[in-house]
Amino acid sequence: MRYELTKDLETGNALIDKEHRELLKAVNDLLDACSKGEGRSSVQKTGSFLSNYVKIHFSHEEQLQQKNDYPEYTHHKAFHDKYRKDLNSVLEKIPADEASISDLAALNNQIGILISHIRFEDKKLGKFLRGK
Repeated sequence: MRYELTKDLETGNALIDKEHRELLKAVNDLLDACSKGEGRSSVQKTGSFLSNYVKIHFSHEEQLQQKNDYPEYTHHKAFHDKYRKDLNSVLEKIPADEASISDLAALNNQIGILISHIRFEDKKLGKFLRGK
Protein backbone atom coordinates (compact mmCIF):
# COMPACT_ATOMS: atom_id res chain seq x y z
CA MET A 1 0.00 0.00 0.00
CA ARG A 2 1.44 3.32 -1.07
CA TYR A 3 0.98 6.42 1.03
CA GLU A 4 -0.56 9.59 -0.35
CA LEU A 5 -1.29 12.91 1.27
CA THR A 6 -5.02 12.33 1.40
CA LYS A 7 -7.54 14.54 3.20
CA ASP A 8 -7.04 12.60 6.43
CA LEU A 9 -3.36 13.62 6.40
CA GLU A 10 -3.55 17.15 4.96
CA THR A 11 -3.11 19.98 7.44
CA GLY A 12 -3.87 22.85 5.08
CA ASN A 13 -0.52 24.46 5.83
CA ALA A 14 1.59 24.61 2.66
CA LEU A 15 4.98 24.09 4.36
CA ILE A 16 3.84 21.26 6.61
CA ASP A 17 2.00 19.47 3.79
CA LYS A 18 4.99 19.87 1.43
CA GLU A 19 7.27 18.29 3.99
CA HIS A 20 4.76 15.53 4.70
CA ARG A 21 4.73 14.74 0.95
CA GLU A 22 8.54 14.39 1.08
CA LEU A 23 8.18 11.97 3.99
CA LEU A 24 5.57 9.90 2.16
CA LYS A 25 7.75 9.76 -0.95
CA ALA A 26 10.65 8.37 1.08
CA VAL A 27 8.34 5.81 2.71
CA ASN A 28 6.95 4.82 -0.69
CA ASP A 29 10.50 4.46 -2.03
CA LEU A 30 11.20 2.01 0.81
CA LEU A 31 7.97 0.13 0.07
CA ASP A 32 8.94 -0.08 -3.61
CA ALA A 33 12.35 -1.45 -2.63
CA CYS A 34 10.66 -4.03 -0.39
CA SER A 35 8.43 -5.16 -3.24
CA LYS A 36 11.57 -5.78 -5.31
CA GLY A 37 13.24 -7.72 -2.50
CA GLU A 38 15.62 -4.82 -1.81
CA GLY A 39 14.05 -3.50 1.38
CA ARG A 40 16.78 -4.57 3.76
CA SER A 41 19.43 -2.78 1.72
CA SER A 42 17.29 0.39 1.61
CA VAL A 43 16.73 0.71 5.35
CA GLN A 44 19.88 2.77 5.94
CA LYS A 45 18.92 5.29 3.24
CA THR A 46 15.39 5.64 4.60
CA GLY A 47 16.63 5.82 8.18
CA SER A 48 19.10 8.56 7.28
CA PHE A 49 16.38 10.50 5.47
CA LEU A 50 14.02 10.09 8.41
CA SER A 51 16.61 11.26 10.92
CA ASN A 52 17.33 14.42 8.93
CA TYR A 53 13.65 14.92 8.15
CA VAL A 54 12.51 14.98 11.77
CA LYS A 55 15.23 17.47 12.71
CA ILE A 56 14.13 19.91 10.03
CA HIS A 57 10.41 19.25 9.93
CA PHE A 58 9.87 19.19 13.68
CA SER A 59 11.82 22.45 13.95
CA HIS A 60 9.55 24.05 11.33
CA GLU A 61 6.43 22.87 13.12
CA GLU A 62 7.69 24.06 16.50
CA GLN A 63 8.56 27.50 15.08
CA LEU A 64 5.05 27.80 13.60
CA GLN A 65 3.54 26.78 16.92
CA GLN A 66 5.57 29.28 18.92
CA LYS A 67 4.96 32.10 16.43
CA ASN A 68 1.20 31.48 16.57
CA ASP A 69 0.92 30.75 20.32
CA TYR A 70 -0.35 27.22 19.73
CA PRO A 71 -1.95 26.15 23.01
CA GLU A 72 -0.80 22.52 22.64
CA TYR A 73 2.82 23.43 21.89
CA THR A 74 4.22 21.77 25.04
CA HIS A 75 2.40 18.50 24.32
CA HIS A 76 3.35 18.54 20.64
CA LYS A 77 7.00 19.32 21.38
CA ALA A 78 7.11 16.55 24.00
CA PHE A 79 6.01 14.08 21.31
CA HIS A 80 8.69 15.43 18.94
CA ASP A 81 11.41 15.10 21.58
CA LYS A 82 10.40 11.53 22.47
CA TYR A 83 10.07 10.55 18.81
CA ARG A 84 13.57 11.86 18.00
CA LYS A 85 14.97 9.85 20.91
CA ASP A 86 13.07 6.67 19.99
CA LEU A 87 13.98 6.98 16.31
CA ASN A 88 17.66 7.46 17.13
CA SER A 89 17.53 4.41 19.38
CA VAL A 90 16.10 2.31 16.53
CA LEU A 91 18.55 3.69 13.97
CA GLU A 92 21.58 3.08 16.20
CA LYS A 93 20.78 -0.63 16.23
CA ILE A 94 20.63 -1.00 12.45
CA PRO A 95 23.94 -2.25 11.02
CA ALA A 96 25.54 -0.16 8.28
CA ASP A 97 26.02 -3.05 5.84
CA GLU A 98 22.57 -4.68 5.67
CA ALA A 99 19.59 -4.52 7.94
CA SER A 100 17.66 -7.51 9.20
CA ILE A 101 13.95 -8.06 8.75
CA SER A 102 13.46 -7.05 12.39
CA ASP A 103 15.37 -3.80 11.70
CA LEU A 104 13.03 -3.13 8.80
CA ALA A 105 10.04 -3.85 11.06
CA ALA A 106 11.35 -1.50 13.76
CA LEU A 107 11.80 1.29 11.23
CA ASN A 108 8.35 0.60 9.81
CA ASN A 109 6.93 0.88 13.33
CA GLN A 110 8.54 4.31 13.72
CA ILE A 111 7.08 5.38 10.38
CA GLY A 112 3.63 4.22 11.52
CA ILE A 113 3.91 6.27 14.70
CA LEU A 114 4.81 9.34 12.66
CA ILE A 115 1.92 8.84 10.20
CA SER A 116 -0.49 8.51 13.13
CA HIS A 117 0.93 11.71 14.63
CA ILE A 118 0.30 13.49 11.33
CA ARG A 119 -3.25 12.14 11.10
CA PHE A 120 -4.23 13.41 14.54
CA GLU A 121 -1.84 15.95 16.08
CA ASP A 122 -0.66 17.73 12.94
CA LYS A 123 -4.25 17.91 11.69
CA LYS A 124 -5.18 19.71 14.94
CA LEU A 125 -2.25 22.08 14.42
CA GLY A 126 -3.34 22.75 10.84
CA LYS A 127 -6.90 23.51 11.93
CA PHE A 128 -5.59 25.90 14.58
CA LEU A 129 -3.30 27.68 12.08
CA ARG A 130 -6.13 28.03 9.55
CA GLY A 131 -8.22 29.70 12.24
CA LYS A 132 -5.58 32.37 12.91
